[in-house]
Amino acid sequence: MKILAIDTSADETSVAITEDFRVLSSTISSQISAHAKWGGIVPSIARLAHEERIDAVVNETLRKAQLSQGEPLKPCFACAVPDWSTPSTAQNRFLAGAKISSNPVAIDAVAVTYGPGLSIALEVGIKKAKQLATAWGKRLIAVNHMEGHMYSPYISNSKGNPKREVIYPFLSLLISGGHTQIFIVTGNGQFGMIGQSVDDAAGEALDKAAKMLGLGYPGGQIIERLSLEVQNIDKYNFPRPMIHNDDCMMSFSGLKTHLYYFLKGQKGQTVDINNDLQYLASSFQEAVFGSVISKLSKAVKDTGVATIAVGGGVSINKRLRYLVRKLAKQYHGQALFPPYNYLCGDNASMIGIAAHLQALRADYVTDFDSLDRVPRLKL
Repeated sequence: MKILAIDTSADETSVAITEDFRVLSSTISSQISAHAKWGGIVPSIARLAHEERIDAVVNETLRKAQLSQGEPLKPCFACAVPDWSTPSTAQNRFLAGAKISSNPVAIDAVAVTYGPGLSIALEVGIKKAKQLATAWGKRLIAVNHMEGHMYSPYISNSKGNPKREVIYPFLSLLISGGHTQIFIVTGNGQFGMIGQSVDDAAGEALDKAAKMLGLGYPGGQIIERLSLEVQNIDKYNFPRPMIHNDDCMMSFSGLKTHLYYFLKGQKGQTVDINNDLQYLASSFQEAVFGSVISKLSKAVKDTGVATIAVGGGVSINKRLRYLVRKLAKQYHGQALFPPYNYLCGDNASMIGIAAHLQALRADYVTDFDSLDRVPRLKL
């Protein structure tokens, strides 16, 4: 089954065409620079950008898959559209040709993220998916954004590489700027939450720490780079909140507050941010990841499942990958990560893969208008 998938959950306008676990065509339009000066995503800006770009991104994805006129499908892979905070002439020409192409007969269904995410951003993708499914006479599949991240480590390119078989059960660590959650996934659309952050997500904590340290946005990648410069040394041994609790729940808000007062010299130690920036970044990152690994270790012990699939924006972090691989090896298990960097962030490819699994269960939207009444913020 070939699926055209749409994701507008946050600040990426993304469309992909997938078949089973393979990505045949993908286009992503990023808004990062448009939000950077605000230090985070501005919902109204995100919605406007989605509305301006969605048709062009759909068209480009169809063109790359040679489906714009219902022609035979020829495989291709991902192509990222440049960040368009200040569109060039070429980019404006791309936007100008935004009229949706005729019915691509090779497409079997349309899929879309219905949540969680920014409500006014999600609405753009949902509206477009409903429009296309209606105009083309295709089935519509509504996908939970987090379920897409769960299966992102199993995605392959158009040739089926890398080859990774989904074997149930597996543990899913979803770690991003909006979520830090551990699930056990048992198949057939069934998964149960084992633990999560009760406040800030791990990625959110890293971004806020970066802001306190005078770094840019998004801050996680800057903190990773600075930490690597000092070999990830944990010089300050910041606290790991809730690490001794007998559950898999996590907390990062208190750690962020600790850093705030530490930088002000109210923790009994004077520090010069400019001269010790790398060690501060490294110590904070080690505290965040130390908490995550501790709870992930408990999840492995409690469930007896040592296959760990990691998804979400922070899954691109090399230090986190090293620590998860080390943990999986300790329990004679396996650690899996999205095989291509673009799959770590929000993308429509993972939505298409999750939609494929739903289609196997005949889980389609029967009432298109019902999507307008689905809560957007909870899993």
